[in-house]
Amino acid sequence: MSFVFSLLEMVRSVRIQDILDVVIIALMIFALLTWFKTRASRFVLIGIILLAGVYMAARFFQLYLTTIVLQGFFAILLFVLVVIFQEDLRGFFERLALLGNIARKLPSPDGLKDTAGIIAQTAAGLARKKIGALIVVQGNDPLERHINGGTELDGIVSEPLLESIFDPHSIGHDGAVIIAGNRVKKFGCHLPLSSNAARYGNIGLRHTAALGLAERTDALCVVVSEEKGTISVAHRENLDTVAGASALHEILNGFVVRTTPSKNSHPALNWLKGNTPEKIIAIALACLLWMVFGYQRDVVRRDFVIPIEYKNVPRNWQIEEPQVTEIKVVLQGSEQAFRLLNERSLKASLDLYSIDKKREFVLSKDMINAPSNLTVADVIPAKINVYASKLVPWTFPVQVRTANTPPAGVVLQKISVYPPHIRLFMNPKINPDEVRVETEPIDLRSVFFSSTLDTRILLPAGVYFPDEKAPVVKVDIKVKRKMPR
Repeated sequence: MSFVFSLLEMVRSVRIQDILDVVIIALMIFALLTWFKTRASRFVLIGIILLAGVYMAARFFQLYLTTIVLQGFFAILLFVLVVIFQEDLRGFFERLALLGNIARKLPSPDGLKDTAGIIAQTAAGLARKKIGALIVVQGNDPLERHINGGTELDGIVSEPLLESIFDPHSIGHDGAVIIAGNRVKKFGCHLPLSSNAARYGNIGLRHTAALGLAERTDALCVVVSEEKGTISVAHRENLDTVAGASALHEILNGFVVRTTPSKNSHPALNWLKGNTPEKIIAIALACLLWMVFGYQRDVVRRDFVIPIEYKNVPRNWQIEEPQVTEIKVVLQGSEQAFRLLNERSLKASLDLYSIDKKREFVLSKDMINAPSNLTVADVIPAKINVYASKLVPWTFPVQVRTANTPPAGVVLQKISVYPPHIRLFMNPKINPDEVRVETEPIDLRSVFFSSTLDTRILLPAGVYFPDEKAPVVKVDIKVKRKMPR
């Protein structure tokens, strides 16, 4: 009964964000499952998943040593994955890029079935004559980065065309023919060699190249042996010998059905069709991950001291001391939400657009920029007083501040500044007669000739520039050199 109550409580606490979270993770898991299920490296992925299960169990049963060791392993797991699954990940992201290619022109399934018959008949004829051939039928994966050399052709697939290409007197007969749809795209191409060809015994270079491309892409490679007169098919890291033209035709037709979407379907929708077991596993794993890491039944309360941001202060107004710069807020939510919280981003915003000399502000929860998965439970203090004063405009004379004396043999004649007066704003509590507006110190030891210098103004406390920018004033220094006796 308690389990049912806990389950109902969990369901009631689910938010729209949680549903979206589970959907995204489920799609990612589904994509990985459908991609790696046909890869030899899937066994490495299964091993990593098993280790992840051991890690979760170790945390649940509080196995300290096992948890620490596995945490160190998972800390470097990203680099391990990049090394192990380098080719698989590159192909996976290429497939994702193709899903968004809406304008991609899809070949006709009927035309491809005719192409399958032509390839089967041609391969059977070449096998009877013991003429070697390597025909690559492209699937959904791009092949460009795996192929070297070759000559562009872009011709309609036909038996005479293929026979002429693989004629022993032809220049490109030793290379591979690339067929996409019902067209021969290139011929005389060189394919990557397989590093796992030893498991099939002593096979030729064509078979090794066909297996190498099949290990890296979803293409189907048809190989005709010039020594034995046999036909082999390399697909999904496997190399199998076929009985004859009818068997090859059946394999090619099945390949066409799997890789050619219907005319009215989008590539992304076609990619998501089928694979029902993988969908169920992906949804189950996503829900399990959410229950373990995302859902938190216990509500946690924590205190934070955050700064106050005073914004929209009217021009020519000043906030007086003592100024409240920090407040305490109490946030509540799940432990997972607090793990994702960036404390430095927390602040309270106080709008001073309608400020007066003294105003009391009620600190509401809306003023705190807390994340959506956390709730502001309390704000301390609930009210603060802000004291402000309107600055008074005043015109002050600018005085040049100097340091040291001119070098030997140089006599200072006159120092003048432009503009001689400057309009500033000051606190109304300040006596303007006690305000001294000076320039930055000018070292007279470096003055050998009459010159004009650009310098800034230094302001005393309580005096401000109109635009909060220090203007540059010009100081004119006139000197003369002593005549030697």
